[in-house]
Amino acid sequence: MKDQFDTLRGLLDARHSCRAFLPDPVEEEVIARIVRAAGRAPSWCNAQPWRVTVTRGAETGRFRAALLDAVAGDTPQPDLPWPERYPGAHGARRRECGLQLYEAVGIARNDRAARAEQSMENYRLFGAPHVAIVHSEAALGPYGAMDTGGFVAAFMLAATALGVGSIAQASVAAYAPMIRRHFNLPETRLILCAISFGRPDPDHPANRFRTTRAGLDEVLDLRG
Repeated sequence: MKDQFDTLRGLLDARHSCRAFLPDPVEEEVIARIVRAAGRAPSWCNAQPWRVTVTRGAETGRFRAALLDAVAGDTPQPDLPWPERYPGAHGARRRECGLQLYEAVGIARNDRAARAEQSMENYRLFGAPHVAIVHSEAALGPYGAMDTGGFVAAFMLAATALGVGSIAQASVAAYAPMIRRHFNLPETRLILCAISFGRPDPDHPANRFRTTRAGLDEVLDLRG
């Protein structure tokens, strides 16, 4: 059991949000292994509300272009409301992550134009050769979305185990109506996030920083 824990802990420590990818496609067999493994995530009543629509080749480029058009001309309409604010420690961690990224890529804190340009990398999918659109059954509401969060985590850990980088992107889900139209998805599917993925570019500065994690005393409230 110790070996299993050490393997899992190693994957958790190794996983990070990849923000620059090599153009080489991931083999179809590897994608299937990632999704099959992620499908072992637990869900309420074994409902398994998740599905992923994955692009490859020219379709990734078509979706990237459609997404950039939507960003330029559409009003964001996420299926789930974004946080109203990030209070306390949550906001501090968010700011720290942003500052780490800007420092890594050489953007000054007061350079708003460069920061805005960097944020557009979200909609360029960070140059990834693939994107997975993660959606769940609308009738299952927030609990279906919560279950699907477990699938997202499992997907990214499985990808890490196979040498594939990934980044989960709520920003893409802001254009849910366009995504449903583009992929001909029914209105009964909630667009929750995207996962851009591919082989990581180890030389890109955006991939050289790591975020901190809350200490055990900030997470665990052990009673009794």
